[in-house]
Amino acid sequence: MLSFVNDYSSTAAPQILEKMQQLGNEHNPGYGADKYCDSAATKIRKACDDPKANIWFLVGGTQTNQTVLSAITPQYAGVVCASNGHINVHEAGAIEATGHKVLALPQHNGKITAEQLDEYCQSFERDANHEHMVYPGVVYISQPTEYGTVYTREELAAISQVSHDHDLPLFVDGARLGMALTADDNDVALPDIARLADVFTIGGTKCGAIFGEAVVFPRGNSPKNFTTLVKQHGALLAKGWLLGLQFDALFTDDLYLKLAKHANEEADKIRKVLFEKNYDVEFVSQTNQIFIVLTNEQAKKLEKNVQLGYMEEVDADHVMMRICTSWATTDEEVDELIKLL
Repeated sequence: MLSFVNDYSSTAAPQILEKMQQLGNEHNPGYGADKYCDSAATKIRKACDDPKANIWFLVGGTQTNQTVLSAITPQYAGVVCASNGHINVHEAGAIEATGHKVLALPQHNGKITAEQLDEYCQSFERDANHEHMVYPGVVYISQPTEYGTVYTREELAAISQVSHDHDLPLFVDGARLGMALTADDNDVALPDIARLADVFTIGGTKCGAIFGEAVVFPRGNSPKNFTTLVKQHGALLAKGWLLGLQFDALFTDDLYLKLAKHANEEADKIRKVLFEKNYDVEFVSQTNQIFIVLTNEQAKKLEKNVQLGYMEEVDADHVMMRICTSWATTDEEVDELIKLL
């Protein structure tokens, strides 16, 4: 059975597993106060061209989004995002559970625009009853988007400017950031994100690590006592060196980008065939996620031999499925899938 259901089914890149085996029974301080977290943070600061950046390592994506957003969102405010944003659709109300409403804007190919955000904020401010409404308090976007599309540097700069014009911090969810950074036609680098965002994450779980997300507060602008806030959310790992070690490996010899680029290249091979065979491809992305509309009959036939990700029912006869490649996807697996397609 082939698996293209997600990009975190395989354990971890060999370089990470090798480093973990080398640990043996080594003793390290807990909660991230270890040499591996220090080394990883130093390498990430260098990659971001931001020597003042504050960096924490957390375990999972939803946990990280909830912890960060609850820390930077005013008590009376909500979080603005695209209607298809992960925090709005696939995080089981984790943000609302902290008392912050998600304020969803219509998505355009997975994105929101600066103009859209500006109009939303101005409309809120013009409303004579806005004191009785949920204030926009933070802007959340993901890079790449939930549909695998990538914001350009110009788009990010415009959203950042509008966010700051309305005194809103900008949070960039980078669960698959490596795929965005290595996508064809991408013009955004890590230093750009560090310059334009107020906080962002660098995903490890979906980019070759066993688990882990790095939280980056550029320019040393992390909330006061953020470690305490992390612990309040149950997100402070006692064996923090297991996180640091993984990111230390990912940011050695460009491993993070190499693994992500491989996932994108394997997806490109599949995309090419889908277009040639006139499949109904939704949200043409530049990254490792491919969304196709199939008849129910086609989906059942494919799923006898390959696991795909279910997205949504299109109508009574059609379903949208996701093909997702990863750092571990092989040429042979792609060739087999292409034969089935």
